[in-house]
Amino acid sequence: MSDTAVNADTADTKERVLDEVRRYHRETAPDREFVPGVTEIWPSGAVLDEADRVAIVEAALTLRIAAGPSSRKFESAFAKRLKRRKAHLTNSGSSANLLAVSALTSHQLGDRRLKPGDEVITVAAGFPTTVNPILQNGLLPVFVDVDLATYNTTADRVAAAIGPKTRAIIIAHALGNPFEVAEVAQLAEEHGLFLIEDNCDAVGSTYDGRITGTFGALTTVSFYPAHHLTMGEGGCVLTSDLGLARIVESLRDWGRDCWCEPGKNNTCFKRFEYQMGNLPAGYDHKYIFSHVGYNLKGTDIQAALGLTQLDRLDGFIEARRRNWRRLREGLDGVPGLLLPEPTPRSEPSWFGFVITVDPEARFTRAELVAHLEERKIGTRRLFAGNLTRQPAYIDQPHRVVGDLTNSDIITEHTFWVGVYPGLTDEMLDYVTATIKEFVAQRG
Repeated sequence: MSDTAVNADTADTKERVLDEVRRYHRETAPDREFVPGVTEIWPSGAVLDEADRVAIVEAALTLRIAAGPSSRKFESAFAKRLKRRKAHLTNSGSSANLLAVSALTSHQLGDRRLKPGDEVITVAAGFPTTVNPILQNGLLPVFVDVDLATYNTTADRVAAAIGPKTRAIIIAHALGNPFEVAEVAQLAEEHGLFLIEDNCDAVGSTYDGRITGTFGALTTVSFYPAHHLTMGEGGCVLTSDLGLARIVESLRDWGRDCWCEPGKNNTCFKRFEYQMGNLPAGYDHKYIFSHVGYNLKGTDIQAALGLTQLDRLDGFIEARRRNWRRLREGLDGVPGLLLPEPTPRSEPSWFGFVITVDPEARFTRAELVAHLEERKIGTRRLFAGNLTRQPAYIDQPHRVVGDLTNSDIITEHTFWVGVYPGLTDEMLDYVTATIKEFVAQRG
């Protein structure tokens, strides 16, 4: 049998397998009937369809179990979507933050590099993995407070925190709501600081008409199931600085100096011509290491899922905005609740709908959350609340500028409910009605 005939038979077999996958997906689709108080309303989750299932199986059929063509294709498409020159996939958003901060400590940056003891400004109320890389690199986090309307810090607070040891700023766009990123980027430029945007919750958000993730030297994204796009696990570091991109790639890929993709050799055409460090001349470039790095790569199966998810990103963003507006309009004027507001001049791509129970209300956050959870409405805290009160950070070196009053209020009185695309109008209206019912009962 000729190679052409073999290839045709293989293609036919593959298509039959994928047709069976499509049939399986349709036959096993869950019952979508919503029963109030019985059907669980999750605060977040992945929205997966037939194309996603087919993409995962098709990628598995290639047995390309490491990073490969799908990874490169996703990196290129995602960089273009976020208007960055380079994107590097990672195994999680947390790893993306670790790589972004670690890249700023690289010896290849010369006098610009961050050194142990240098200060990095961040917010106290957030998720730990925005802050952990600061400590893990021997740097000092400088915490500032946030506003209760937007749950973001302000450029004024950041400016007040800049001191003689300040070298960088890393801030997340809270629950998809942009912080004053243009003003903070301007501060960074004026003071010679690096800015990292943690964009994990905010893919598709804009500030002054410009998408978030394009203001900083580096930006990070997560593809955990809760986020705008999912790969199951996964993340990404993006930048338009090719020097920083090369450092990120090295740190992600064991710290090696070589940039060949897995399974490739001699991309630079000088594999046995290098002399680096104290190694003998001609040492194999595939095994020369220029950084103390990690292995934080993703896989091609993950990337294949990311590609089909990316095709639906616009719809996901619009659904999140529509769901947020429905909750905001439905709960407007309910006594005892402080409702969220978009940052002025922004258009958020919302991650969740955050609610703070007024400390003077006739009920507590715990009582309202218990009422919602009993009725199968899932809730989440605003992540770690005030990180300086968490057991992991009490004895860690840090500095606080100003007070953390609002971060403490968030710790005591704040929670959020979902707006992800898997929620229906019926579900959202049930959430609104349940909250209103509870507040009315409390007079």
